[in-house]
Amino acid sequence: MPLAIAPVEKTMRIVKVAIDDEKLLQRLRELGILPSSTLEVLTRDQKGGTVIVVKGTRLALDRDISRRIFVC
Repeated sequence: MPLAIAPVEKTMRIVKVAIDDEKLLQRLRELGILPSSTLEVLTRDQKGGTVIVVKGTRLALDRDISRRIFVC
């Protein structure tokens, strides 16, 4: 399922990052967002932004990016 609709306050595992922009993809990798990593969804705002914790760091992702990260 896309991260944009993942349940809040639940730990999930990243299975796919479907982003074509190589610079953005590299930056996400540097932040620890890559397949097989785990994350926790903290909150989601009404516009679709998602706040996650990955490797002990809080990150805010916009709706477009959170729709392209798939978790289970």
